[in-house]
Amino acid sequence: MSRMRASAMSPSGRSHSARPCREGRPLLLALLATACVAGLAVVAPAPAGAAPLPREKPASLIAAEAMSRLDERRVTTTRVLPSTDIGDLVDARSSAAAAPAGEVYSSFAAAPLPRPAPAERPVVVAAAPVELASAPSGLSPSAVRPSAVAKDLFGAMRAPAPLAARSIGSYAKGCLAGATALAVDGPAWQVMRLSRNRNWGHPQLVDMLQRLANDAPALGWNGLLVGDLAQPRGGPMTSGHASHQIGLDADIWLTPMPGRALSREERETMSAVSMLKGSSELPGADRGVDPAKWSASRARLIRRAAQDPRVARIFVHPGIKQALCRFETGERGWLRKVRPWWGHHYHFHVRIACPEGSVGCKDQDAPPPGDGCGRELAWWLSDEPWVPKKPKKTDKPAAPAKKKHMTLAALPQACTEVLVAR
Repeated sequence: MSRMRASAMSPSGRSHSARPCREGRPLLLALLATACVAGLAVVAPAPAGAAPLPREKPASLIAAEAMSRLDERRVTTTRVLPSTDIGDLVDARSSAAAAPAGEVYSSFAAAPLPRPAPAERPVVVAAAPVELASAPSGLSPSAVRPSAVAKDLFGAMRAPAPLAARSIGSYAKGCLAGATALAVDGPAWQVMRLSRNRNWGHPQLVDMLQRLANDAPALGWNGLLVGDLAQPRGGPMTSGHASHQIGLDADIWLTPMPGRALSREERETMSAVSMLKGSSELPGADRGVDPAKWSASRARLIRRAAQDPRVARIFVHPGIKQALCRFETGERGWLRKVRPWWGHHYHFHVRIACPEGSVGCKDQDAPPPGDGCGRELAWWLSDEPWVPKKPKKTDKPAAPAKKKHMTLAALPQACTEVLVAR
């Protein structure tokens, strides 16, 4: 014991362990003095006009503020139906992704991630998957939303969807995948109004037009001047047509192709010629064709078009239908396809049936039996379809109806895929 105590002593006989205690006393006293001063500062009132001393935030307040900042990133979403759009803007990758329909759940917002189409959604082309993450150049991805005006979206497309050819929907509510362009110049045709970029169609329509053009010279018709077919991806047009949306409609002028190539400017400014004697909207008007303009070669051209088994209907003015009924002296079955309609006195409108393989394409009902040259045509040539009835004095003027534009949501779901395919 004495040996241990001796080892702890310095040669002078003082303990080394006692020095730190004496040296630490000033530090301890300083800390105690600081605490006392701080206590007095809290208890004693501050002099008038003095700035308050800073105080540390309580831990509970710090935690509350942290939770508040966390809540700013929280997104509450109500799932009503399974997604049918391009993708959700909120990444519900945790329990929220499995939330049942109608359940309100919360998740934290992340960078928007695209989601593929649901499994039950129609596939445009199985062999060519559609990239839903982005839209083609010239169309902002944010613009592709269900409430967007469809004609603005499809009218902005300059190139076809790189998919297998398919007409989707109905003639006045649909779109076109894998469109083929009719060449602007052919051996026996020229495309008009090139600035519209509407010389696109289903390959079957393009083939039908080329065959008709090749047959035209033998019918006494030099060649075709072709008007509108469809936009590169079909869909509603920005002007002019309610139909022509699925690449199965084409307008053919009743003016023959000249013996030279028209310039681009001529194709924009040249006017088609009406076949009628005058206006159809006057009471008691003669709504027949003008013999000085109408010809048997025009009748032969329309007959040849109607004889193509792919053609479902041909729309013409009732006066032209009347001329065709008088023209045919033999087999009249093709006249059933020729349907009277408003307008169509300077061109005829060819419509082919849904091609094989166009899943989701909707044909019209077949025309009524017969050649259509009887009572139905007589009604079309009367005043009733053309001359508006005079309103009764007791009738209040109807308020002008606001025109509603077709939205993307109104088209088949597959049209969204056609729109954004690249």
